[in-house]
Amino acid sequence: MPSSPWHHRRLIKNFCRRPAPATTGTAPALEGLTRREIDILRLVAEGLSNTEIAQRLFLRESTIKTHVGRVLGKTNARDRVQAVVLAYETGLVEPRAKR
Repeated sequence: MPSSPWHHRRLIKNFCRRPAPATTGTAPALEGLTRREIDILRLVAEGLSNTEIAQRLFLRESTIKTHVGRVLGKTNARDRVQAVVLAYETGLVEPRAKR
C-alpha cells in the first residue's frame, strides 16, 4: 500500500464513516503512552506530517519522529495508518462530523 499523506487522509475519511465504538476511560491499548505521545497520536490522526506536527508544537522534526516511533512501539502498530485506526477505535479521536 502506498504511504503518502493523500492515501492516509483517504483511508481516515473512509474509516470515519463507520460508527465509533462506545468507550469509557483510557483504552488499555493506550495506557502505556505518555501525555505527549497521546498528543502526537491525535495530531497524526488529524493527518498531519511530522513536519507539520513539529511546527505546531514548536519542536524539532527529529523529536516528533522519536515520539511517533515510541507510539508505534508501545501500541504494536506496524505504521502510522494502523496507529490512526487504533486512535479512532479507542475513541481517542472522533470523526469531524461528530465533534
